[in-house]
Amino acid sequence: MMLTALASGAVVFPGLFYGLGKLLKFNFKHWDDADVVTVSERLVSAIHASISTVTGITVVSSCSNVMTDSHWLVNEFILFGSSFMTTDLFAMYLSHYHIQRLRGQSCLYNNHSLRTLKAFVYKDWLLVLHHLVLVLLFLPIALFFRRGLGDFFIGCFLITEFSTPFLCFGKILIQLGLDNTRLHTINGMLVLLTFFMCRIMIFPFMYWMYGRQVGIPLHKVAFHLPWHCNAGNLTIFIPQIYWFYLLLKKAQRLYNKHRKDH
Repeated sequence: MMLTALASGAVVFPGLFYGLGKLLKFNFKHWDDADVVTVSERLVSAIHASISTVTGITVVSSCSNVMTDSHWLVNEFILFGSSFMTTDLFAMYLSHYHIQRLRGQSCLYNNHSLRTLKAFVYKDWLLVLHHLVLVLLFLPIALFFRRGLGDFFIGCFLITEFSTPFLCFGKILIQLGLDNTRLHTINGMLVLLTFFMCRIMIFPFMYWMYGRQVGIPLHKVAFHLPWHCNAGNLTIFIPQIYWFYLLLKKAQRLYNKHRKDH
């Protein structure tokens, strides 16, 4: 069963990326490789995030005891979704490569090389680190070291992906030249709302649920947990704060631009 989930993900996500690329190239003949690869990567990210969110909601809503209740979807989805991380890293690199070529960096981006890979890692190091931490740290911990405990919390982490489809859709709208439309404005507000609720507030929610389970107030939960639990949460939480700050800065720039134009 677990091997089936792993094999399915290894087929589905690369297959989606390849298939969507072909479909976009056929339907948008004026698009260059950078457009095709970038939109394909964002569509696959949105699909993965949607499946992750539905899985997380299913798991969280089924767990009465946040520590001991389990759900079969947790391990299955972790294995199924693991190949998405490697596919997404590859797609992000291809997107970076083709965009830089389009910008006239042909001397460096004439062929794939260690230099082009290094340039990609240097530019998007935080996203690369995020993906690697999930694959190399989160995945083995979730599969092998939890001793069957905490499916509720894994479900909460899966729900953090709820904002991703809105993020991807916003970037696609910009690519289509629709960044000055009402649709883009509404989507931007949804990005901020879903990111704040599902990537920031999900952490105090998890601590509150654990405190309610064991009968202690929220402000004492962190002192009740093993240090490595708090450290792991901080490792994931701090980048979310940074990304939310960047989203707020971008929203402010767009708001100021909109006021100037009117």
